[in-house]
Amino acid sequence: MSKSKTIVLIHGNFVNDNTWTEWKQYYEQKGYKVYTPANPGHDGDPTELRAKVHPDLVQTGFIDVVNNIIKLINTLPEKPLVIGHSMAGMAALKLVELGKATAGVSIDGAPPKNVFPPFQTLKTVLPAFGFFSSGKYFMGSREWYDYAFFNTIPQAEKQKAFEKFAVPESYKVSRELVLNSYSNIDFKKHHEPILFIGGGSDHIFPPGLTETIARKYKSNTSRVDIKIFDGKSHFICGEPGWENVADYIINWYEAL
Repeated sequence: MSKSKTIVLIHGNFVNDNTWTEWKQYYEQKGYKVYTPANPGHDGDPTELRAKVHPDLVQTGFIDVVNNIIKLINTLPEKPLVIGHSMAGMAALKLVELGKATAGVSIDGAPPKNVFPPFQTLKTVLPAFGFFSSGKYFMGSREWYDYAFFNTIPQAEKQKAFEKFAVPESYKVSRELVLNSYSNIDFKKHHEPILFIGGGSDHIFPPGLTETIARKYKSNTSRVDIKIFDGKSHFICGEPGWENVADYIINWYEAL
């Protein structure tokens, strides 16, 4: 395969593109052109977004997230390596299915609609659907982030991480992931290589779910690989040692 030197990093729910700042610099030092677009309704400083929600947030759904990336990719001179975290892990799978990427990486990725999540996942993310809420969007509490995202980092660092990264999230993104047929994946369709990365201590999408999604592609002759990092949380891209994850991905990609 021809190696693209372009990378698109897609952020997941409950955070924004600020989570990719160090990754962008890291990969650019390795000679890549790196894009870190904010999903619709997510651009801005997290502190300011918590104080005043982006006007486009509540209209944003999963389909909008994918289409926003497609719009970017269509302006690029070559198909990129697409790396998505959490909800955007599923976006990466969709972009690969649509033929928009030279390879895809799902880090602690959300399951497609046609893969049922475990109870652990449902218990943790149910508030983010807003089915029982009168609010217009989801804003996780410090306690929710400490459990769902930051469970493996030192207590003293959790407050800093929340202030630096936590943002309000659209209910529509999560709802479209589980209710809209667009969020199905055709596991039998031929596709470019996919790498699944899982955190061994992820409270949102535990490693067993990552392995389940990867195995769904087993009847396909296309390449699918998986790597679980023991002791890593859902904050795998930001907690200490994130460079090991970034290196594993780029080594995998360059060896294809």
